[in-house]
Amino acid sequence: MKPFSAGAWQRRRLITGCSVVVVFYGLLVIPDRAPPLLANPNRKPFAWNQDARWDWLETRFNEARALGCARIAGPTDHALRRGESFVSNITARQRGPASTVYDSLEENLFELGTLVGACRERLPAYIRLVTATRAAVKRQSELWDVDAPTTTNRLYRLLYGSRAALEEVMLEGANGSVPALVPGDDEGSQTPAAIVLGVTIHSGDILVSRAGDAVSALIAVGSDHPGVFSHVAIAYVEPKTSLAYVIESKSDRGVEIHTLEQYLQEVKLRVLVLRLRADLPALVADPMLPHEAATRILANARRRHIPYNFEMIDDRDHRGMYCSQVLSSMFDEFHLKLWSGMSSISNPGVTAWLAALGVRNLKPQEPSDLEYNPLLRVVAEWRDPETLYSDHLDNVVTEALLDGAERGDRLDYSWYLLPLARLLKVYSGFLNLFGRAGPIPEGMSATVGLRLLRYSTAHAAIKQRVVEWAARFQEGRGYTAPEWELLRLARRAKAELRPRDP
Repeated sequence: MKPFSAGAWQRRRLITGCSVVVVFYGLLVIPDRAPPLLANPNRKPFAWNQDARWDWLETRFNEARALGCARIAGPTDHALRRGESFVSNITARQRGPASTVYDSLEENLFELGTLVGACRERLPAYIRLVTATRAAVKRQSELWDVDAPTTTNRLYRLLYGSRAALEEVMLEGANGSVPALVPGDDEGSQTPAAIVLGVTIHSGDILVSRAGDAVSALIAVGSDHPGVFSHVAIAYVEPKTSLAYVIESKSDRGVEIHTLEQYLQEVKLRVLVLRLRADLPALVADPMLPHEAATRILANARRRHIPYNFEMIDDRDHRGMYCSQVLSSMFDEFHLKLWSGMSSISNPGVTAWLAALGVRNLKPQEPSDLEYNPLLRVVAEWRDPETLYSDHLDNVVTEALLDGAERGDRLDYSWYLLPLARLLKVYSGFLNLFGRAGPIPEGMSATVGLRLLRYSTAHAAIKQRVVEWAARFQEGRGYTAPEWELLRLARRAKAELRPRDP
C-alpha cells in the first residue's frame, strides 16, 4: 500500500477539521423549542381612540400661537382658575370615580395645555395645577376600589393624561426653560433621610425610573395601560451617616446595591420619588416600617447573589427577582400591597412577543403602576429636559412596533448567528462564576438575546427616520411635533422599512 504523501495528510486533516466545524455549527444552529403560549388575562386594554380630539387640540394650539401671548392671557388665566376650582371641588368632599367633574377636569387640562404651550409664561402655574390635580385625585382614590376596571381607567386618564398634557407643553419650549425638578407632596416620614438634588429622600422611599433604551421603552409601553416608567428601586439611608443607597435588580447583574449618586449617574430620562402614606395604619403603628423593609432588602442583597428573574414565573419564588419583585417580596410581609388593579397584558401580539422573550407570567408588576397606587404619595419627579423628547420618540416607535405585533409580525432572530450567540452565552456563564456580567445576561438564553438584538436594531432604524421627519415637521410648522404626530411618523417609518419584521 502506497503511503500518504505529506500533502495528502494535510488535505485529509483539513477535510476532517472542516467536517468537525460543520457538524459543530450544525448542532449549535438547532433552534430552541417554541416558547409555550401564555395564559392571557383577557382584560380589555385601555385605548384613547380620540385621534380627532388630538387634531382639534393641535388646531387650537396653532390658533393660540397666531393670536399671541397678549390676546390669550385672559383665556389662559380663566382656564387656570377653572382648573383650580375643579381641584378645590374634588378636595372638598368625596367623589366616586364615575363623577362627571373628572371629565370636566380632564378636558380643561388638555385645552389649557394648548394655551400654555403657545405662551409659556404660565408654565409654572400649569405645572402647579397638574401637580395639585394628581395629589387631589390620588387622595380621592384612597376610598375607591382600585381593582375595578372603571376605577383603573379613571385613574389612568387623569394621572397619565395630565402628565402627557404637561410634557407636550414642556416639549414646546427651548432648552433651559423646563425645570428638571417638580416637587410633589411633602409627605412626612420618621425614617432616616438624606438630601439629594434638592429632594429629601427617606429610607424606604421608592424610586421609579426610565432608562434610555429600546427595551426600557417596551417595558413601559407594552401593557394594557401604557406608561412611561420601566424600572423600580428602593432607597436605604444609613441612620448614623445619612449615606443613601439604592437596592435594585438589573437585567445584566441581578440585585445590586449602589450609592444614590451612582444610581443617578446612569442614564435616567426621569425619576419619580414615591413614599408610603404616613397615615396608613401599619405606619401609624410603626413609623419606621419603610426603613425596616429597606433594611431587610439590603440584608438579602448582601447575603446572597440574586439573579434577575427574566421569566417572571412566580412572584413567590425569590431565587431570582426582577426589579418590582424585590420590593413586593418584602412589603408583602408587612401586608402592604404595592401592586393592585392596573397591571395586565392582554394584546395577543404583545403576549406572543413576551413569550418569545422568555416571559412565562402575564401578571407582571409594572413600574408605572406605582404612580396610581393610593398607598403612595408622589414626593417629587426629576426629568432630564434635554432627553425628554427622546423618551417620547422611544414611546411612539415602540407603539408602532407593537401595532405590527398585533397584525402578526413575529419577533424573530437571525438564525445563522445562533452558534455565535451560544458560544457567547458559554463565555458569559464563565464570567458570571466570577461575579462579572457577560454579553448575554445571566438567566437569558442565546435565542432571547438574538431576538432582543433584532428588536433593538429595528427600533433604532425607525427612530432615526422619525427623528429626521420630525425635524422637517418642526422646520416647516415652527413647533415640535406632538406625540400623536410622532406616532403617525413612526407607523409610516415602520411600514416603509420592513413591513413584516420588527
